[in-house]
Amino acid sequence: MASFLYRLGRLAFRRRRLVALIWVALLALAGFGAASAPAATSSSFSVPGTEAQKAFDLLEERFPGGSADGATARVVFKAPAGEKMTDPDPKAEVTGAVAALKSGSGQVASVTDPYTAQAVSKDGSTAYVSVTYKVGSMELTDDTLHALKETGERARSTGLTVETGGDALQAAPETGAGEIIGVVIAGVVLAVTFGSMIAAGLPLLTALVGVGIGISTITALAAAFDLGTTTSTLAMMIGLAVGIDYALFIVSRYRAELTEGREKEEAAGRAVGTAGSAVVFAGLTVVIALVGLAVADIPLLTKMGFAAAGTVAIAVLIALTLIPALLGFAGDRVLGRKARHGKAVSDKTNVGARWARLVLRHPVAVLLVGVVGLGAIAVPTASLEVGLPDDGSQPVSTTQRKAYDLLSDGFGPGFNGPLLVVVDGDRAEADRAVELMRNLDGAAAVTAPTFNKAGDTATITVIPKDRPSSLATEDLVHEIRDKSSDNVYVTGATALNTDFSQKMSDALLPYLALVVGLAFLLLMVVFRSVLVPLKAALGFLLSVVAALGAVVAVFQWGWLGSLFGVEQTGPIMSMMPIFMIGVVFGLAMDYEVFLVTRMREAFVHGQRPGEAIVTGFRHSARVVIAAAVIMIAVFAGFIGSSEQMIKMIGFGLAIAVFFDAFIVRMAIVPAVLALLGRRAWWLPRWLDRTLPNVDVEGEQLNKELSQSPGGSDEDRELIPV
Repeated sequence: MASFLYRLGRLAFRRRRLVALIWVALLALAGFGAASAPAATSSSFSVPGTEAQKAFDLLEERFPGGSADGATARVVFKAPAGEKMTDPDPKAEVTGAVAALKSGSGQVASVTDPYTAQAVSKDGSTAYVSVTYKVGSMELTDDTLHALKETGERARSTGLTVETGGDALQAAPETGAGEIIGVVIAGVVLAVTFGSMIAAGLPLLTALVGVGIGISTITALAAAFDLGTTTSTLAMMIGLAVGIDYALFIVSRYRAELTEGREKEEAAGRAVGTAGSAVVFAGLTVVIALVGLAVADIPLLTKMGFAAAGTVAIAVLIALTLIPALLGFAGDRVLGRKARHGKAVSDKTNVGARWARLVLRHPVAVLLVGVVGLGAIAVPTASLEVGLPDDGSQPVSTTQRKAYDLLSDGFGPGFNGPLLVVVDGDRAEADRAVELMRNLDGAAAVTAPTFNKAGDTATITVIPKDRPSSLATEDLVHEIRDKSSDNVYVTGATALNTDFSQKMSDALLPYLALVVGLAFLLLMVVFRSVLVPLKAALGFLLSVVAALGAVVAVFQWGWLGSLFGVEQTGPIMSMMPIFMIGVVFGLAMDYEVFLVTRMREAFVHGQRPGEAIVTGFRHSARVVIAAAVIMIAVFAGFIGSSEQMIKMIGFGLAIAVFFDAFIVRMAIVPAVLALLGRRAWWLPRWLDRTLPNVDVEGEQLNKELSQSPGGSDEDRELIPV
């Protein structure tokens, strides 16, 4: 592989104008596709194979023309102190609001009158109007949303308290200036690392090109493949981080080759041949982890994984082709001022080398401190509670959260999480189900059954006594299912949440086995070792569990919540653990590949195990630290998002990269390698013969260059380690 990438790097350097033109054309083509594509609809959410999903499918079949997939809204009215919603003036105002909502937009499917639908609280203080739309939330027009807001504002002007909840108000997540700050921090880190604005700008420029192509492509395909807004946000988050990092490693190796006296084209070829090989395998581990999310069999999660994996693949291709092309344009300016004037200082005693020697002197102490420290941070993971966000998790300043609280106060805490029971049977069967559920302790109210036109399917609404995210409500879901006949199904947002969480838990171990297993084989090919990949996988598990512990402490327990803008604590989103495992595993292997391949390269070229560790840190530690700081800054930028899921994932990934890069890879990895010595690179002979030799260290490439009849003295030298 190193030989092929070497030739590719030289070709891209020579034909730099053509390569740059191709990438600019791809960016323009993707942008044109995004601009001309039809507007994306709201991404449908389904959980195949669960009882809640079976009930939804049955409703679509037996209640044709329904609006199960349409957006919904609840306009909640509360009377002033001393008045009731049944008084003439408030009642007239609500009746007028109902009429206005019915005529306000052609997208409205139905509007319920609270005075005929028993939607007035027992004390008469609160009433609500339910609005169902014919289309999803992302398809609602501005006129429709304006009519909804105008209705509330008119009623509010009369002295009523009016708040609106429901997914009709769902908007694309706003990340504000956070990600821009992350990119600025990345630029500062690159400038400090390289001492050259040109070298610092190249990774930023190419990462933005890659993300631009990836996000534009996702936007262009969003309508056709039912991709939601969260999909593109996460693809941008991951694509930006790895795009900067991959380019950073190529540029860094190119600069090292130039300082060894290589000609520019030769340096570009060697940089792509060696560091580019590490980029390819690091990218493969990320792609494997993201594509592996399909194991969960959740369409939304699968789409997110594939979209992000595509953006990572683009980042790899850009690092291998566009970076060497732009290096050709940059010339000597890619070096710092001192290096250009021949004043570069030897790095044989740099910070990375000194740190490695310190770890080699005290490997047991470093190992214990790292493992015990991460283990302590991981303790909150034992209290992990998972769920899906609803309006109760919104900031207290939003109208959705205020509507949620008004309904909870007026109708009971379980009113915001009703269970929808679907009975596939006749009236007698439905009556038996109603009788059974009215005798359950966890049920506050059970409505009479509502039948379809054929009379063979009924729906029953059950209001739990406790809040939607409580264990008591989850137990009620299971109790109804356990005690009812096989043709009675429980669905609704609360039941779907329960099923989704269970499905995520069931998929966790198969996903870990698949992703870690495939990556283990891949790393065995890269490192020609059994123990190094095993150590890499165990270190990843330690860092990701510690990161989950930090997420629980901040978002579930509320520790330091105000510092990270967490206004409302609650359960961790169900997909968070499996998504974090997938993404963090891929990113953790990036640092493992970049750092340890340099050690392997030195070991292959004859250095002793301890010397190889020091050499790997001398050449790679500074760049790996810079890459980690950049990735942390990019992920942390998304903590400012208005979307709880994006905020949580941004925090989780940022803290996970911090743990993995600075504690696992910088401390635990060299300590373990020091204790293992030569055994770290042990590989059974039969396995050595079986595994393909991909030549990540460039050993075969060096032989080819040294045997080249036209090769220069530099070509005959060993690749510097």
